[in-house]
Amino acid sequence: RDLVVKSEEMGVPGGPFARIIARKPEQAKATLSVMLMKFNEGNIDHQLKEIIRIQLARFAEDSYFSGLRSVKAREMGVTEEAIDAGSGDYEDSELFTEAEKVALRYADQMFLDSTKVDAQFYAELKKHYTEPEIMELGAFIALFHAAHMVMRSFGAPAPTAH
Repeated sequence: RDLVVKSEEMGVPGGPFARIIARKPEQAKATLSVMLMKFNEGNIDHQLKEIIRIQLARFAEDSYFSGLRSVKAREMGVTEEAIDAGSGDYEDSELFTEAEKVALRYADQMFLDSTKVDAQFYAELKKHYTEPEIMELGAFIALFHAAHMVMRSFGAPAPTAH
């Protein structure tokens, strides 16, 4: 219950997701703990994580996670303009640094064509991120991508308010 409440308070993964997976409590505890930790802790900027999370949700056509906004990201000033740019033509956007563009590319390639995430791509990531940060990004991408696919398969509706 504490993790469901925290999920609601943080805005992501949100109460509906938490309540759905809580039907299997021992798995829900692990899943929600990891999701909250990956999203709210670590060395990767939270604003970038929010933009990547929504990028992946939009790729997955998941209306539930696409419509959620984390409380922390809103407080940090993440704008809908940046969110939209992160899901669109981020490569030409002046809103992102080169490092952020590489992270966004990592997320979209993991979803769209993971064969492009090869040794050359990792070399590019290493120009901007440490190996632990790359692992943090990779685990974050994998975890939230899976959650988006699950919520899409459930047909979970978009939240009514951000």
